[in-house]
Amino acid sequence: MNQPEVVMIGLGYIGLPTAALIAQNKTYVHGVDINPKVVDIINEGKIHIVEPELDIAVADAVKNGYLKAGTTPVEAKTYLIVVPTPFKAKNEPDISFVEAATRAVLPLLKENDLYIIESTSPIGTTEKMMNLIYSERPELIKKLYIAYCPERVLPGNVMYELVHNDRVIGGVDDGSTEKAIDFYKQYIKGDLHKTNARTAEMCKLVENSSRDVQIAFANELSLICDKADINVWELIELANKHPRVNILQPGCGVGGHCIAVDPYFIVSDYPMESKIIGAAREVNNYKSFWCAEKVQTAKLEFELKYGRKPSIAIMGLTFKPNIDDLRESPAKYIAQKVLQKSNNEECFIVEPNITDHKVFKLTEYKEAVEKADIIVFLVAHDEFKTLEISSAKIALDFCGVFKQKI
Repeated sequence: MNQPEVVMIGLGYIGLPTAALIAQNKTYVHGVDINPKVVDIINEGKIHIVEPELDIAVADAVKNGYLKAGTTPVEAKTYLIVVPTPFKAKNEPDISFVEAATRAVLPLLKENDLYIIESTSPIGTTEKMMNLIYSERPELIKKLYIAYCPERVLPGNVMYELVHNDRVIGGVDDGSTEKAIDFYKQYIKGDLHKTNARTAEMCKLVENSSRDVQIAFANELSLICDKADINVWELIELANKHPRVNILQPGCGVGGHCIAVDPYFIVSDYPMESKIIGAAREVNNYKSFWCAEKVQTAKLEFELKYGRKPSIAIMGLTFKPNIDDLRESPAKYIAQKVLQKSNNEECFIVEPNITDHKVFKLTEYKEAVEKADIIVFLVAHDEFKTLEISSAKIALDFCGVFKQKI
């Protein structure tokens, strides 16, 4: 492989597709991941995550010598930081991975290099990393280009959206913004919108917080409709006939690496001002607890009626349909709660998008439905929508597979 032009720190659900896209455009990319197994898999031209078309892109890039992975960074012209930013105790954001990635490239930085953070980050993170770099490498002050550009892709359609979605790009100064724009326009067909780093950071948080608030409204409606004996799915369909109403669909909570996490970045820094955002998080977290309690109630009612313990099928573990991603999944939380409260009932855990799990023993979905007395739909995977459920079984549809009243 020739001298890499781009170093990608982080080869997960965003980093690897981005690295593959850049490499497909005949730019030499050195990808970095702390997991040696991930590195080995990628260097074999294979992938460790499920994402349509990603396997083809990685295989092609590795075969043609434009993508190589390692556990440590090397010298390049552009450094992209695409690492996790989880939250710590009390839902405070944790930027330690961003800082560790920055420290890893610190010795390699040189004049006119471009440093970009793509990781979802609290407001001011890019400036903090700039200050860290300059405190360690003062000879580079005002000689680097430093910017923030958040991803905004949908799992399951990442390879398309990386190319076609608009991007918001904010530098620590105008020169950095322009330099980052010039970099991204080589690979992206969507419009590139210029701003400053702080606004770009906030834009990412606001996009996902907005979704969280909208989902919370739908989930709150589902709680109300349950008490009011109303089919929430029918209600939302009718309400959305209004030309200026667009209510989202309720579910068993909110998960994933963005919508379930990013609002806390705002609430943590601005607790007094973010009342609606904070309340939405509470509603969506409560919905998962509520679903678990509904399952427990159904179990008790079954036992009282039939004089025996029911068998239960938990349908879906991922945070959204038709992907393999379990990060912050409310379905996984509910499955754990059901198993914890199990009193020797037979439980079948179903997730058609993964082959095995360290905690759960997985069952094929048709087999689970056939054997279970109570079927709990948590994720609206396509496979589930083709099932025919016997009227003798109890179906709890928390995700709108059949849009029946819970």
